[in-house]
Amino acid sequence: MTPAEDAQQRKSSTMTELRGVGIGLGVAQGPIARMAEPLAAPKDVKSQLSLDDETARVREAVAAVARELEARGAQAGGAARDVLEAQAMIAEDPTLEAEVDSRLAAGKTGEFAVHDAFASFREQLVALGGYLGERAADLDDVAQRVIARLRGVAAPGIPDPGHPFVLVAKDLAPADTALLDLDKVLALVTTEGGPTSHTAILAREKSIVAVVGAAGAKDLVDGQSVIVDAAAGVVIVDPTDDEKARALTRAASRAAAASAPITDGALADGTKVPLLANLGKPGGAAEAVELGAEGVGLFRTEFLFLSSSSAPTVEEQRAAYTELLSTFPGKKVVVRVLDAGADKPLPFLNDAHEENPALGLRGLRALRASEDILREQLTALAEADAATRKTEAGPADLWVMAPMVSTVEETRYFTALAKDYGLKTTGVMVEVPSSALLADRILQIADFASIGTNDLTQYTLAADRLLGSVASFQDPWHPAVLRLIREVGAAGRTQGKPVGICGEAAADPLLAVVLVGLGATTLSMAPTALADVRASLLTHTLDDARRIAEAALAADDAASAREAAQAASTSSETAPAAS
Repeated sequence: MTPAEDAQQRKSSTMTELRGVGIGLGVAQGPIARMAEPLAAPKDVKSQLSLDDETARVREAVAAVARELEARGAQAGGAARDVLEAQAMIAEDPTLEAEVDSRLAAGKTGEFAVHDAFASFREQLVALGGYLGERAADLDDVAQRVIARLRGVAAPGIPDPGHPFVLVAKDLAPADTALLDLDKVLALVTTEGGPTSHTAILAREKSIVAVVGAAGAKDLVDGQSVIVDAAAGVVIVDPTDDEKARALTRAASRAAAASAPITDGALADGTKVPLLANLGKPGGAAEAVELGAEGVGLFRTEFLFLSSSSAPTVEEQRAAYTELLSTFPGKKVVVRVLDAGADKPLPFLNDAHEENPALGLRGLRALRASEDILREQLTALAEADAATRKTEAGPADLWVMAPMVSTVEETRYFTALAKDYGLKTTGVMVEVPSSALLADRILQIADFASIGTNDLTQYTLAADRLLGSVASFQDPWHPAVLRLIREVGAAGRTQGKPVGICGEAAADPLLAVVLVGLGATTLSMAPTALADVRASLLTHTLDDARRIAEAALAADDAASAREAAQAASTSSETAPAAS
C-alpha cells in the first residue's frame, strides 16, 4: 500500500494524529518508552568545600564527560563522531570554564556553578537563533552529564523496557542518538527540535524512522501504542488493527523496494528521470553508487573549508575533486562552489557581524567579495577534470554551479568566469524567488539550473530553515514554492536547458513525482532515499505527474497540497493502463 492510499483510508478514522517534521521516509510502530526526565536543578546553596577543592571536582567532572563523549564518538563513527567531538569541545570551552569559575569564586557549589553558567550560555544561543539556537539542546546534555558526574549518579539515558519500543523524548542528546540499539529502538519521536537538530541529522544518517517537533507527544505515556509515519510527518496514537496492518504493509513494501534490482530512474511510460546523489565528501561516493546513484546532483565543497582557519590550497582541493570524479566515470557530477555565510561563516571569507546573515553576504556574493578564493576553486576543478581525462576509466561529466544566484548579472558573471577556466558546463542554483521569476532570462545564459528547495522555501515563506520554532513553515509542498518551481521548469523547456532538484524535497517519493510534473528533469537526494523515489516514479506516467502537480498547485496551503496530490496519485495508481 502506498502512503497516498494509506492517507485516504485514514481520513475516516477517529484516532489521534500528532504532527511534526518527518525525518526519513519510513513507517514503524510499537509501544512507547519515554526518556527519563532531566536531573533536578541544583539548589543555590553555599559550598562546604574550599574553592580549590570545589574547582578540582568540577575540572575532573568536565574532563571525564569530555573523554566519554569522545569515546562514544569514536565508537559510533561517521557524522556522530563529529557531533560528539563538538560536544566534548563545548564541555571544555574556555568561555564556559570562566563562567563556572566566577560562580565558584562566589562560593557556589560545583553543581550549581555548572548549572547556572551553562543555563546562561544556553540563553545566549537561543537568542541568536538559527543553527546556534539548535545547539542549545547539546549544551543542556553536557551540563546534565557534568552534574550527574558531580553527584555520583548516572546521567539520564535511553530507557530499557526489555522489548523493542518507540522512544519519546523532549529532544535526544547526540551522545545517546549516536549509540542507539536499532534492534530495540523502532522509531524516535521528539517534542522539540527541528529538521537541523542533531537528533534529525543522526536519524537521517542511521535511517531511523523519526518525527521531531511533535509537541503533542509530551502527553504520551509508557506502553501506549503508536505508528510513527515519517513520510507524512505524523504520529498516530492508539491505532486500530486495520491501521497497524496498513503500516506493516507499507513497511514491507518499502523494504521490498529497497531490495529490488537497481534500475535507472524512470516513469512508468519510460520517461527518463536520472536519480542523482547529494554528497558532502568524496568518501560517500562509493556508497551512493551501491545504492543506485546515476551520478551526483550536488557535491558540497564546504567540507574543505569549514574545518580550517584558512582556505585550502589548490592542490588540496584538486586531490579531493579528483577522488570524487574518479568514482563516476562517464556520469554527471554537479559541483557547487563554496556556499558560505549564514550558518556557515568563515573567518577568511566573511567574518563581519551581520544582523541577518541569511540575507547578507553569502554564497556567490561572498565569493565575489573574495574572488581569489573562487578563482582558486575553479582552477582546482579544471585541473581535476583534466587529470581524470587521462585515466583508463575516463572522465566524469563535470558540471559546476554557483550558489545563491539572485540576478541575471550574477549569472553572467559566474558562467563567464567559469568558462574562462575551461569548465564547459556551468549553471546556477535557484534558491531565491528572484532567480525563479527570472529563470527564462537566466537560462538564456546558464547551461542548467538546479533548484535548492530548502533555501527556496525559506526565502519564499520568510521562515529561517534552521529555526525549529518556524519549522512548520519550512514545507516545500507550499503552493507558493511549487509555483516558483513551475516557473523554472517552464523556462527550462522553453530554452532547452536541464532543470534539476537538489534540495531535500526530491527525497519525498510523492513530491518527487510532483517535481517531475512541474518540469524537473533530474532529482538529487541523500543516497538512502533513492530506492523509495525510484519505486514511486515507476508507478506514474509523465501525464500522471503533470496532473498530480496541477492538483497540488490548486491548493491553498502545504497540507492541502499534499492531500490533493495524494488523492490524485491514488486515482492514477488505480486507473487501468491505457491500451
